[in-house]
Amino acid sequence: MNSWKLYNQLFIRLVLILLLTGLCFWLFSKNMQYSVIFCGFVIILALFEVYFFVKRIFIFYDKTINAILHNDFSADFSKQYQSKNYKNLYKLYEKLKNKQKDQISKELVFRSILNNVETGVLMLQKQETEWNIFLMNDYFSNHFKVPKVSKWHYLKKQLPSLCELIEDYDFKEVKASIQVRVGKEDLQTFILQTSLTKTYGQDYYVILLDSIQRVVEKKEKEAWINLMKVISHELMNSLTPIRSLTQNMNDLVQQNELSKEDIIDLKESVNTILNRSDHLQNFVENYRKLAMLPSPKKEKVALNKLLKNSLNFMNPLFKEARISVNNTISYNRWLYVDKLQIEQVLINLLTNSIYALKNKTKKEIEISSEVKDKRVFITISDTGKGVEKEIEDKIFLPFFTTRKQGAGIGLTLSKNIIEAHGGYLVYQNEENKTSFVICLVE
Repeated sequence: MNSWKLYNQLFIRLVLILLLTGLCFWLFSKNMQYSVIFCGFVIILALFEVYFFVKRIFIFYDKTINAILHNDFSADFSKQYQSKNYKNLYKLYEKLKNKQKDQISKELVFRSILNNVETGVLMLQKQETEWNIFLMNDYFSNHFKVPKVSKWHYLKKQLPSLCELIEDYDFKEVKASIQVRVGKEDLQTFILQTSLTKTYGQDYYVILLDSIQRVVEKKEKEAWINLMKVISHELMNSLTPIRSLTQNMNDLVQQNELSKEDIIDLKESVNTILNRSDHLQNFVENYRKLAMLPSPKKEKVALNKLLKNSLNFMNPLFKEARISVNNTISYNRWLYVDKLQIEQVLINLLTNSIYALKNKTKKEIEISSEVKDKRVFITISDTGKGVEKEIEDKIFLPFFTTRKQGAGIGLTLSKNIIEAHGGYLVYQNEENKTSFVICLVE
């Protein structure tokens, strides 16, 4: 039976009251006074019963709606909901109850994630004209030594240096490095990133703070791990065969007599050890070059002259490999750089292009340049296949190479030289085109 039964019950009660009223008038017309009094008493009782019946319905609906409005789903209406009169109300209540449980579960998960990240997260919520704290993760609270307050002015008392900076930015989106004093400690540098979000007429302001020291330490640690992997790999590649050959030679010299085959083995072992020792010596020498890169001796140099000298040096190799070079730079620019070091960078990049075009039918190198914001961008592109996506982030690591005869320091050395000049070197891989871009101050 559906909820319309409530209306049916109420209708029946009203019809009964009307019938009783009609009966009362009929009895009055027949001068049956006692019957009229009794009938009137029954009508009064029926009216009270209708009143309480309607009141009970409205109270239950009002109680349920109030619980929904106040997000209070702790009440148990299971007995009332057993009645089919409240079937739809029961479905609505249970649906909203389950939705709230799901929302709370998700919120707990999100808070758990935010509390485990090593980044300070502060979320503000705008209420009328004031900002209040919607969420503060554990890292923010612990690092800045502030309690998890709910009001902005409370936080401002605890951490005035940060709050005043945010107010100076007028709660707008910004990305910058800032210095914050925590208590009586020295100033600490952080990367500040903020974003403003509006949803359903509500403003939220998200503040993210990363300690630059932590970021640098993480990058340094990753760089050292990668470097040690390369160095240990290179050392083991030489030391393992050297040890094996030395052990074999030791076994041979322990013999009373040596045969011709033994003497040949000894000679081959000695030659191999010498070759691997030379390789290790070159490896250490290359490392020394990287570690002891001299400071640039800057002078005013024309860009065209730099390119001309580098291309003249590489022309014999281009002709031998049948590579066509297209230098599209027609204008001249003056750079304040170390001429020899920049020429070395250009030669390294052009040499890489030669190896990239080794097995290609279309062998083309293009050199272009553009000027933006007093910076010169020199791009060296070739039609080689480029570097696989999996190793793109490793190409600038010391001693990392994909060539059998490569030392793995060309790109690292080039990157260090450009950075010593206050610029940067980046790798770009587009369809049918591989590029290295050099950025230098004009």
